[in-house]
Amino acid sequence: MEHRDLSFLPMAAMTNVPTPRADAREIVALVKEGGRTTGYKLSDGAIVEKPEGVRLAKEGRIKGVGVATRNGSEYLKSLPDGREDNNLDGLPTLDK
Repeated sequence: MEHRDLSFLPMAAMTNVPTPRADAREIVALVKEGGRTTGYKLSDGAIVEKPEGVRLAKEGRIKGVGVATRNGSEYLKSLPDGREDNNLDGLPTLDK
């Protein structure tokens, strides 16, 4: 059986991979409502709604994420870096 490197797939799903600015913040928790991500808590304590998080990421103001699109809606996705501890799915959640 042939083994192929599929590590590029997470990056292929992203429509925008911005270059982070020097002062870019990180996402430290997800804000969820009814099990769905509706926002993000940033490393400076700010809580932003999902559309604002996407906008900030596109501007390079949030590091470690890219923008992907599903069913016409943009959302943030962790950049693959070989680490599991900083994946968005593994972050703590704050319920609304």
